[in-house]
Amino acid sequence: MALNLMWYDWVGIAGTLAVLVAFFLLQAGKLSGTGIVYQLLNLFGSGGVLVSLLGKFNVSVFVLEAVWMAISAYGIVRTLRVKSQVKLT
Repeated sequence: MALNLMWYDWVGIAGTLAVLVAFFLLQAGKLSGTGIVYQLLNLFGSGGVLVSLLGKFNVSVFVLEAVWMAISAYGIVRTLRVKSQVKLT
């Protein structure tokens, strides 16, 4: 059985792996849930899954990943604001 994967499928697989690696590293105590690396893995991972929807759209996955990206972006902004405020004091 051959897999005929398109480029967007590979982007989706990479995105899925990024989210799973982030979660594993969080659970293993290697990353902080408020750390920039964790948030970036989630942001780009969920973005990759969204790109994969170019092949076959699924509204529930779209909503989940779009919100996941928004929350990750919020976390990044929040982390950067906290770091900049710490430097100012």
